Amino acid sequence: MKAEYINPFLESAKNVIEQVVQIKPATGQPGLKPIAIVDNLILVQIDIHGQMQGHIVFGISEPVALKMISAMMGGFAISQIDDIGKSAISELSNMISGNASTLLFNQGVQVDITPPVIVTALNSAMTAAKALTIPLIMDGIGEMDIQVLFAS
Repeated sequence: MKAEYINPFLESAKNVIEQVVQIKPATGQPGLKPIAIVDNLILVQIDIHGQMQGHIVFGISEPVALKMISAMMGGFAISQIDDIGKSAISELSNMISGNASTLLFNQGVQVDITPPVIVTALNSAMTAAKALTIPLIMDGIGEMDIQVLFAS
């Protein structure tokens, strides 16, 4: 997997989270792990088409998502993730992917992204392989995983 395809997503995630959540995330240790649906984990999937094909999945535990949504809403305390909260997390994922698409375009790689989808069931292509997973560590909030699965 080429770093020049992944780095735009990391750079974009750091910039967008810093602007929207008011926290500067640090990059954790990348690794390979399966994309899996587990309790208390929100997965947002965005598909990539064009000169590169694949999926970007943002994995956020519910407690971390609550803190991020609260920060996005100006500090208003959120106690549960409702439709507005899901929309906020989806839009955050969309902003990260949209900005990454622009960075890729500036590198000469043309891609299109699909609208974000909260994942409730994984398709067979995603369950068949492990994804490169890069955690973003946000002091006082927790971690968000960016999982990258590109078709070969």
